[in-house]
Amino acid sequence: MTVLIVSGTGTELGKTMTTAAIAAVALAEGRSVAVLKPAQTGVAADEPGDVAEVRRLAGPVTGLELARYPEPLAPATAARRSGLPPVRPRDVAAAAERLAAEHDLVLVEGAGGLLVRFDDEGSTLADAARLLGAPVLVVAAAGLGTLNVTALTAEALRSRGLACAGVVVGSWPAEPDLAMRCNVTDFPESAGVPLVGALPAGVGALSPGDFRARAGGWLGPELSGTWSPVALG
Repeated sequence: MTVLIVSGTGTELGKTMTTAAIAAVALAEGRSVAVLKPAQTGVAADEPGDVAEVRRLAGPVTGLELARYPEPLAPATAARRSGLPPVRPRDVAAAAERLAAEHDLVLVEGAGGLLVRFDDEGSTLADAARLLGAPVLVVAAAGLGTLNVTALTAEALRSRGLACAGVVVGSWPAEPDLAMRCNVTDFPESAGVPLVGALPAGVGALSPGDFRARAGGWLGPELSGTWSPVALG
């Protein structure tokens, strides 16, 4: 896959860490990687955003933001309140296509969930994925309640004719509870796609060298890693 959309079932689930892990594995294989963030919210102009964090952990990726809004809100709301132009799906698609012409892999990291609005017309990351014909990787939470929102996200993708590249648990705790352990088995059935990775909680605190060395062990073969659901016990 040349372009992969990294979305989620909500916010603060580990999308950036997942994006960084995929980028690190691809770079280790000798592939050139670009990371596109259509809308960065909640970060001031002089602060590092998600693209900078991916570059810090994964290594020398090409990074591009299309818009940055200071308030930590949905992109459409943040754009409206800031008086800045919103992001449009066609702009996301055009930027991803330009990057894909010069890189082996382009990772497009969304803001929040799949259907969070980009603009007041209701455009979303799903619309950009449709224009690109790109698969969408769903990053989900580990615990109780995640099966419903993961199934809803997968259903939203199917209803739009979009391919789901699988589900990744964005933050797997060192001591998972019963619901989390059961979810490992239940994710594929509820979402209709395989579980293709799980990142340990707190991986962003690792040194870049440790992160890069370990990243392949958090991702399944579908994402060029060695991870298996068996690893979660």
